[in-house]
Amino acid sequence: MSVINTILEKLGLKQTAAQVASATKQTTAQKVFSTLTDKIGAPVAVPMVDVVGKLNAMAAKSNQPLDWKVSIVDLMKLLGLDSSYNNRKELATELGCPANLMKDSASMNVWLHKTVMAKLAEHGGNIPSELL
Repeated sequence: MSVINTILEKLGLKQTAAQVASATKQTTAQKVFSTLTDKIGAPVAVPMVDVVGKLNAMAAKSNQPLDWKVSIVDLMKLLGLDSSYNNRKELATELGCPANLMKDSASMNVWLHKTVMAKLAEHGGNIPSELL
């Protein structure tokens, strides 16, 4: 599984196909509409998840001070993920980090944090504008 998908899953922003199927009971008309919209790419509503609340609660329980609001390393540690340079580089590659930023770990980290926050918001997380 990709690093970004692991992050989304840990915060409840990524449902498995089985969860989606069990949560969706469709009528015949809905199935026809769904088949048609699948072909034309209709937008899908994304439920809002209190990511900030979850992360703050996790940080409060942590035995070390982790500033997830500004640090990708701290965010990854808070989620129980490998925050090593190699794993962050893998995440940066997954998310399309510009090559010039990947040459400098500090620049890559800043870009990564902003991009991960944007991905969380894109998938239904309540990310405040100052973190985007």
